[in-house]
Order: sequence, then C-alpha cells, then structure tokens
Amino acid sequence: MTLPDRITREPERLEALRGHPMAAASRKRTSERKAEDRKGDKRNKALELALSQIDKQFGKGSVMRLGDDTRPPVQVIPTGSLALDVALGIGGLPRGRVIEIYGPESSGKTTVALHAVANAQKAGGNAAFIDAEHALDPVYAKALGVDIDNLLVSQPDTGEQALEIADMLIRSGGIDIIVIDSVAALVPKAEIEGEMGDSHVGLQARLMSQALRKITGALSATGTTAIFINQLREKIGVFFGSPETTTGGKALKFYASVRIDVRRIETLKEAGAPVANRTRAKVVKNKMAPPFKQAEFDIVYGKGISREGSIIDMGVEAGIIRKSGSWFTYGDDQLGQGKENVRQFLADNPELAKEIEDKILISLGIGEAPEAEPEPLPEVIDPSEDAGF
Repeated sequence: MTLPDRITREPERLEALRGHPMAAASRKRTSERKAEDRKGDKRNKALELALSQIDKQFGKGSVMRLGDDTRPPVQVIPTGSLALDVALGIGGLPRGRVIEIYGPESSGKTTVALHAVANAQKAGGNAAFIDAEHALDPVYAKALGVDIDNLLVSQPDTGEQALEIADMLIRSGGIDIIVIDSVAALVPKAEIEGEMGDSHVGLQARLMSQALRKITGALSATGTTAIFINQLREKIGVFFGSPETTTGGKALKFYASVRIDVRRIETLKEAGAPVANRTRAKVVKNKMAPPFKQAEFDIVYGKGISREGSIIDMGVEAGIIRKSGSWFTYGDDQLGQGKENVRQFLADNPELAKEIEDKILISLGIGEAPEAEPEPLPEVIDPSEDAGF
C-alpha cells in the first residue's frame, strides 16, 4: 500500500476506532469524571461558604480542620509527684478538662488534689475548693504549700448549691483549678429535705449528669481544671471481677479526661513509728496519653507528697542518678548515703533538685530541652586597619 493510500484511509480507521465499544466506554468515563470534578468544586465552595458563615455567627475557630489547628500543646498543672506526672504522659493534669481521683479512705486523694492546687497557685493562678464533706484541714493544706489566704472555699448545704457555685466560678474565667471534695457528699436537696429511710433512686446520678453537661464546655473555654474526688462502694452480688464502683452514676466516668485510682500499699516506719505511706496511683483512663500506667510515691505525714523522693526514684530509673550500694551520685558529685539523707540534701538545694527533675522529664520526652545560645559571629577585620591606613 502506497503512502497516499494510507493517508487517505487514516480518517476511516480513526472513525472505526471511535465507534469501537471500548472507545465509547472511555469517553463515557471521561465525561463522568469531569461531571464529578464539577460537582466536587460546587461542594467545596458550599462548604467554604458554610464555614465562613459559622465563623461570623459563632466566632473564629468554632470549626477548624484538625491538621490546620495551630493551638499550643496542652497546658498542665503538676501533681507534686514526678512519678505521677510521668505516668500521665504529659507532665501533669491537663487544663480545661475534668479529672476524677478516687480510691479507698485515707489513700491520699485529697492530698494529690491539694498539691495540684498549690502548684497552680505557685504559677500565679487562682484556685477554689468546694468542701462538700466539710472536712478541709487548713493547717494541713498550708503545710502542702497551698496559699490558704487566697484559696476560695465553699461549704455548701446541698449538691445543687455546690455544683451551681462551681459552674459560676468556672464561667467567670478567673479560676485555674477547682476541686470538688467529694462526689459522694453532693447530696440532692430532695434527699436532705426528706426523712431517713426515704428512697431517692438515681437523684444524685441525674444531678451529676446535668452538671457535667453544663460545665464541660465552660471548662474547655476558660482553661479551668476541675478535679472531682470520689469514694468507692461495692456492688452487691458480684462474683466475677471487681465489685468496686464509684458513686454518682456513670456520667463522670465518661466526661473525665483522666481518672486516677489512688491506693495506699505500704506504711513506712522510722524507729518503729509510722512516718509515711507508700502510695500507688494508676491512671485507669487517659484521653491525653496512653493509659494504665502506674506511679509510686511517698506521702509523708504532715508534709504531703515527697517531691524529692520521686526525683530520686525516677532519677535512678532513668540513669541520671547513679546508685552504688547505699550511695547516690549525680554526675561527678556525691549526693549522699542513704535515701533519707539524699532526700534532705535535695530539699536543702531546690535548684539542684529542679535541674535533675528537668533532665528526667527531657529524657522521657515530656520536658523541653533548653535552647542553645547562638554562637557569636566571627569578628570582621577591616583590611585597611590591618594595613595601617
């Protein structure tokens, strides 16, 4: 076949290909793809218009893409125990969240909460304590470092009054941390006004559910941390699993970002006399970091959580403090012989204790390493000066 014949028949071949079923299907797919693209463009424009209207009506940032969120990392309030701060995964209790601390009697629940209050005050914040149990000891609170002169305290008559006061304080935006001690003592007004033996099924659970629905959004908006201290009860007729449960219904379990189970595991003695409790805290729920981590620390009678003891334990575990027999060494310096002597040495040298604590947090990926100072620029010498001009 000559070249002119090929050129003459080429349009016929192309026309035949266009009529082929595969070519028709390809054209259909292309057309559908273009229609989908046009539809997607319209959907995106409609979404952007809706987002702009939401920002105008409810304020900028009401809806945002998670990847575009430029908010700073979660701010925290230290608990007073380095081991517990590490177990929480973020260095303390998160701000703007609901926290539940529960456990048996005399296990250290209120002590942990008061240490958090003291640390919030030391950072320049305001704190409130709703004493529903009417059992707050101001002398002990002061020994833990709480500024009792500036601590707001309320001893309400009913559960409704307690939660209403808490709600008003949170919405004021001037409170950094508020403690409700305890959930079990938030007695509904109907129960107080009734007679002994009257049945009030589900009253407290409904009260807690309604209160948490109201305050959770306000906590996030104001950056206030709410600590609910709770007691344990036992369910009747449980043969498998733990019969223990907390009071106040199930709402608090859902709304809490962090739940901490505090238990006394040992009584520490000195010269035969009890001087402290060895306490284990288990993070049973954590929305901020992996849960189920445990921490052990000492609560000294009359003094609270031994911060220096936690630094020693965590320092040895992280390899920052070396232990050889009964001697403890940090770098080239000997801290002392025996844990009690080292504890006292760190208490007398708070700057050294803070330095070791920061190194421990950095080694665990929680703290931030100090920024290195920029190197000085090399001095530029004017050639004319060097030549003597």
